[in-house]
Amino acid sequence: MILYSASLSMFGAKVQIALIEKDIDHRLVMVPYDRDRGYEPRHPEVLRVNPKRQVPILIDGDVELFDSTQIFEYLEDVRPAPPLWPREPAARATARQLELKSDEVYFPHVVRLMGLQDRPDDPSAVAARDGASRYYAEMEARLVDREWLAGDYTFADIAFYMAALFGERMGAVLGPETPKLLAWRERMTSRPSVMPVVSTMAGYLSSQRRPVPGWLAATAR
Repeated sequence: MILYSASLSMFGAKVQIALIEKDIDHRLVMVPYDRDRGYEPRHPEVLRVNPKRQVPILIDGDVELFDSTQIFEYLEDVRPAPPLWPREPAARATARQLELKSDEVYFPHVVRLMGLQDRPDDPSAVAARDGASRYYAEMEARLVDREWLAGDYTFADIAFYMAALFGERMGAVLGPETPKLLAWRERMTSRPSVMPVVSTMAGYLSSQRRPVPGWLAATAR
């Protein structure tokens, strides 16, 4: 398999972690990124496969996929073990819903914070942080009696971990009011599949003189 990602692609990092979790041999291609020009000119394979012109894309022989969630589904089909969706239908549906919410309910708050880091009192920034905090409280409640968001460790944990990492970068920080979520983040960071991905990302941020969340800075390489 070939995964096309980028140094600061949250969604590409999700897929990379999943590939490592499932012990799937793959080649990682990091598409060029420039702070001023972004991803321009776009990588030709990204343009060819994804009409949205974005990473990640996954190529496995004749199979060519984009969108991290669709790639998750494919990986689960071709490499069922270890499972990253629960086997029982209701639990699987819950995990899938949580993965969707990370991208579609939580992450829009982070998007609204982009470009507002130097204006934390801007009403839009305050509203976005409030929205993120409400979501953190919801996830904290889920962890009252479990280690992972959906009971077992699943794609839902991978998705929210990466989304929350970007939330931290944009000012939506986790605080002492969510101790279980902080402990969950520590468990996630220490996983052998996660550490190499986020430490490389932290190293890239440092090399570009961009802020790195304090809890992540020590992993930078």
